Amino acid sequence: MSTTPGGYPPPVVREPIDADRLRSLRILTHVLYGLYAFYWLTGGVTVLVAIIINYLKRDEAAGTPYEQHFTWQIRTFWLGLAGHLIGIALFFVLIGIPILWAVAIWTLYRIIKGWLYLHDSKPLRDPRAWV
Repeated sequence: MSTTPGGYPPPVVREPIDADRLRSLRILTHVLYGLYAFYWLTGGVTVLVAIIINYLKRDEAAGTPYEQHFTWQIRTFWLGLAGHLIGIALFFVLIGIPILWAVAIWTLYRIIKGWLYLHDSKPLRDPRAWV
C-alpha cells in the first residue's frame, strides 16, 4: 500500500487573500449579524436566511479573520434552536417560559458580542465557547 506524501487528506491550496475579498467578507459578516439580530421582528425568517448564507460562504471565509465569526454565528444558531425547542417542549409545564427568555437573552448577548468584536476588528478568542 502506498500513501500520499503528507498523509490524508491532501493539503488544500488556497488563493492569496486580497483586500477586496476581505472587504466583501467583512460587509457580509455585518449583514449576517444584522439578519440574526432581526430574527425577533421577522418570526425567525431572517435567521434562516443567515444560516443558509453562513453555510454557503463558509469556505470563502476559511483562512480569514471572519472564519471565527462564521463559526460563532453557526454555533449561535444551532444552540439557540436547541434551546428554543427545549423551551417550547416545556412550555406547557411553565418552566419553558423562563427557558425561552434565557435563550433569547443568551442569543442577543452572542449577537452583540460577535458584532462588537467584528466592529473593533478583534478576533473571537474561542468561537466554540458558550459565551
